[in-house]
Amino acid sequence: MTSSQASRFSPDQPPQSFCAHLTERARALFGAHPFAEELSEEQVGSLLPEYLAMSQAFPYLQAGSQKDLIFDAMHHNRDLPRDIELTSVVANFICWDETGGYGRVLQGGKAALPDILLTENFHSNLFRRDASRLLGRAIRPNYSATTNRYLHSLYDGLSAKDPVVRCAYMVAFELHAAEMIQALWTTTVKTFDARPDDLEYFRSHVGGKDPAEKYHGEMTCRLIGELVAADRNGFFLDEFDRAYRLNLQWCHDLLRIVSLEQNDRSEIEHRGHCHCGSVKFRVRAPRQLSAVRCNCSICRMSGFMHLLVPGDRLTIECGEEFLTTYQFNKNIARHTFCRVCGVKPFYRPRSNPSGFSVNVRCLDKTTIEGIKIDEFDGEHWEQAFSSMQPGPRLCIEEPTPE
Repeated sequence: MTSSQASRFSPDQPPQSFCAHLTERARALFGAHPFAEELSEEQVGSLLPEYLAMSQAFPYLQAGSQKDLIFDAMHHNRDLPRDIELTSVVANFICWDETGGYGRVLQGGKAALPDILLTENFHSNLFRRDASRLLGRAIRPNYSATTNRYLHSLYDGLSAKDPVVRCAYMVAFELHAAEMIQALWTTTVKTFDARPDDLEYFRSHVGGKDPAEKYHGEMTCRLIGELVAADRNGFFLDEFDRAYRLNLQWCHDLLRIVSLEQNDRSEIEHRGHCHCGSVKFRVRAPRQLSAVRCNCSICRMSGFMHLLVPGDRLTIECGEEFLTTYQFNKNIARHTFCRVCGVKPFYRPRSNPSGFSVNVRCLDKTTIEGIKIDEFDGEHWEQAFSSMQPGPRLCIEEPTPE
């Protein structure tokens, strides 16, 4: 549907008709939702914290979007126009529903009002519970730069001074949400081989006989007949397209990021050597390396930059006969040096004697896409080691020998 077909919208049409027309328009313009793609468990695992951030922030953004409009009326000492009343009441209800209030009252009447303090019923927390169960670990929202930009742009639209723009952004968000949630539900169930009805967030929004998203869409679409005059139909449709594209682009961007992250974590072969080239080796590690800089005596003096890998990831191509071993203090770590040039390209660390710590400075730079460097206080090894979070020990060296 194009702007020339805006005449299909008239104030006496039911909101269901607006919803159907605009959903059809969005599908024709933008195609299938990107979340309908086949995704790996790792990709979904990276996507869910971003979605949780959006789900957590949205009701607050929607409820607060009228703030500047109210302050403007206060500043100019003027009455509120009806368009602000309309977008505010719809925004407030959506916030009330997203934070679990409407559902509690619907189930238990006014007597259930004290239960609104049970914040575990917030829709974002229902999603958090579903996602954590699927992943087998607790998740927290990830307000990445991409999601931050999206939420700021969304708020700009929801809080626009022009009521037609506010209406377009509210309608586009809700109609896109219905498509997005359905696509993510289908993909998540397939990826994790889960039972659809076990995922409460998805079931309550788009599943069952009476899903919530249908009413959110119809409620916001009702604003069209109230706020969009016939001579502004074309403008509304243009703004709707812009707003829908904003929501959809966030989803595309997230998938691009998680795909890049997966590529970064996939292992490739890096080549390395000592200074004179007598010792040559290969190591399998991600394109984006995570290294650790340690300030213990031997690391500080040698300038070693640690990359910990399992023992089967490193292969010595030549020069093993040139390696000599040095040990000190507890004699656990086996520091291997080239006896020709004195450089330590890799060694068996104290923290992982069955694996290797590779000197990133000895690797060929052409295969390294980036290096993330963390600091480790090896000078106070025992305290630093005990305070580390569970997980791979990247640089764990011995304290200065006495």
